[in-house]
Amino acid sequence: MERFFISDFGNFTFFKGQIMDSQRKQRGRPRSKFTDNSGATMQSLDRALGVLTSLSSYGQTALTDLAHRLGIPVATTHRILTTMQKNGFVAFDEADQTWSIGIEAYRTGSAFLRRNNLFDVSRPILRRLMENTGETANLAVPDGFEVIFIGQVETSQPIRAFFNPGVRTSMHASGVGKAILATWDEPVLTRMVATHGLASYTNATITTAAALDGALEKIRRTGWSFDAEERYGGMSCIGAAIYNAGSEAIAGISVSGPSTRFSDDAARLFGQSVLEAADQITAQIGGVKPKQQDDI
Repeated sequence: MERFFISDFGNFTFFKGQIMDSQRKQRGRPRSKFTDNSGATMQSLDRALGVLTSLSSYGQTALTDLAHRLGIPVATTHRILTTMQKNGFVAFDEADQTWSIGIEAYRTGSAFLRRNNLFDVSRPILRRLMENTGETANLAVPDGFEVIFIGQVETSQPIRAFFNPGVRTSMHASGVGKAILATWDEPVLTRMVATHGLASYTNATITTAAALDGALEKIRRTGWSFDAEERYGGMSCIGAAIYNAGSEAIAGISVSGPSTRFSDDAARLFGQSVLEAADQITAQIGGVKPKQQDDI
């Protein structure tokens, strides 16, 4: 039986608790609890939203740079960032002392993604990809140096791959992850590898920067990646990136299954099918695929 899993990472509560008012409300329009001093409260919210929006546009940035762009005092910007960091909306990189968008911002924004048809678009395409390849089709998004699986259409074959929604895996040991890594600028990639390292999971895992560079260069030429038992022994995966309107890789699609069904010939056919599926999703969500070299 076909199953398509969509993970919304649980229910997000924006407001907790209740405001207690011991006084009986008067008829007509209730008197506002806010006085003229409440303008500072709304200004704080406006500043916080401005910080979050600016951070999403600039990516990783230093505290002082962000404060200067927004015209907000550094101390105030830092308080806003640390408050949002506590709630997971931004993240701080100790290594290079920069701030970036956190996973909670994605989780909250996923409601817009659903409304903006990402999941609606992906579902039939994932289903067709599974039918065309006979393998489980997956949808994943990046988070730092990991990818999170958020959707899946499972094959009916008795031996098959399966990921629970929300499962994470290292980018360098994932078909989807490597496809996304291949789109990163070299300085960003070098910094992330230096910060997170290349953990080994199997004998086939890529564990050196040189080997990773070679693998990513091939992906840039073909447009699709091949994870040959690099994360799990006996299982292979082929992935391709999905792009937004700014030609940034915001997600990826893949097929995964037993390595015995991923021969060289099958892998090439799967690669083309996965790439076509990723391109279809990119086009239907209004994304723009960057120019790539001819397939090898």
